[in-house]
Amino acid sequence: MVRLRKTPDGGGKDLSQVVQEDDGTAVRLTRQVTLIDSIALTVGQIIGSGIFVSPTNVLENSGGIGWALMIWCLCGILSMLGSLCYAELGTTFPVSGGDFSYLLEAYGPIPAFLRLWTSVVSIRTASSAVLSLTCVTYILLPFYPNCDVPPNVLRLVAACVLCTIFFVNSLSVPLSRRIQVVFTVAKLIGLAVIIISGIVQLANGQTSNFENAFDTSKFNFRTFPLAIYSGLFAYSGWQYLTLVTEEIVNPSRTVPLSIIISMIIITVVYLLTNVAYFTVLSESEMLASSAVALDYGQRALGSWWWTMSVAVALSVIGSLNGGIFGLSRFLLVASREGHMPAIASMIHIDRKTPLPAATILAPICLLMLISDDVGTLINYLSFTRWLFIGITCTIIPYYRWKYPELKRPFKVPLVVPTVFLLCAFFVVGMSLYSSPVDCGIGLGIMLAGIPVYYLCVWWKNKPDWINEKLDGATIFLQRLLFVMPPEGEGAGPSKLVHQDND
Repeated sequence: MVRLRKTPDGGGKDLSQVVQEDDGTAVRLTRQVTLIDSIALTVGQIIGSGIFVSPTNVLENSGGIGWALMIWCLCGILSMLGSLCYAELGTTFPVSGGDFSYLLEAYGPIPAFLRLWTSVVSIRTASSAVLSLTCVTYILLPFYPNCDVPPNVLRLVAACVLCTIFFVNSLSVPLSRRIQVVFTVAKLIGLAVIIISGIVQLANGQTSNFENAFDTSKFNFRTFPLAIYSGLFAYSGWQYLTLVTEEIVNPSRTVPLSIIISMIIITVVYLLTNVAYFTVLSESEMLASSAVALDYGQRALGSWWWTMSVAVALSVIGSLNGGIFGLSRFLLVASREGHMPAIASMIHIDRKTPLPAATILAPICLLMLISDDVGTLINYLSFTRWLFIGITCTIIPYYRWKYPELKRPFKVPLVVPTVFLLCAFFVVGMSLYSSPVDCGIGLGIMLAGIPVYYLCVWWKNKPDWINEKLDGATIFLQRLLFVMPPEGEGAGPSKLVHQDND
């Protein structure tokens, strides 16, 4: 059994040929993301602001330093299990788009569209806006040492940062890759400074904060799940590599290998960073801190504390660049499948970048900066992210049963998706239990995508005047942006199907 892509003449073509054939001059996204690039994308996407913010929440809800360190290890293991599940899906279905493509293939267009809908209206666009604000806050903090950064200044500089990153991603894929590698190295160097200084403190005998680390009198089983949730937030982003599968060199090897290496690096770095924090900051000081890294820098680095502000800013920029790199491919694939305007699936003729997809995303992210409630919008829909991740991972046991002969270059034991599914749905249930109103609002926003789907995607026989307007707008934008459909791809939806090889 092989996977075939339908072509306009009704025939089929092996999907691996569709995404791999390239003579170097075709207008398409080419395979140029190497193992190093994949590691940089994964590490750079995950290590954002979480490790500089979440330690306080993890400590507060876990009940003590020892329990907090255990949470960081546990969350790393759970994230590794989830990333391995996505590695199997990414090598079994060698297409970009991540969970959108997998949901479309396994469960049909409505779940896939709802995943797209929630990502565009909040989860990923609003997160990009929040990351840009976080980045600018740390950039400007040294210039406003005794007061808060003015909100208008914050938004203006954040808009400049977003526009710059969107411009870079529209300008050149190699440039985006190099920037991602550079910023990933920079953030690892910043964390290495924290880790090494922490080791020096330990060598000097600063171990008093670790006494009675597992004091059971402070352990609170009721809030322990909230600590796990905070830890998982810091690890979020491990699934984004599969958004760019079609651009990865030798994905059947690169995807699983890069994910495994990345998750090991991140788990070790996170654990050692928290150990370093605890060598300098006591439990009460950690709980009172709103910016752990800066407080640590002031205590451990003295006059060089401002380097922590730079490190956080660089870390967030790397995460933001990686997110936009993947999100633009997410929209491109959705458009290719007929779930977005056709223009979003097109590629710049000379630069071979997803310029239209990035152009659509940019104003949405910029509009998010205007609102003071963008963080609340993310909270409303955060539980849907884990809901869709869990539903996506059910594809593994489902397809093992339905298509046992399907080629799987990378295959995980069934215990891996089973354990991860239990954890994912536990997180969803915990969200519903702790914030039922927010989750109810988020569920309403998600379900609002159903009428949008039927109006914009399912309804094919639109009046001629609507189709003429849409075609005219597409042609105008093609000329304006100098883009065209990828060569070798059908102009319309390219639903993947299973057919027997014989």
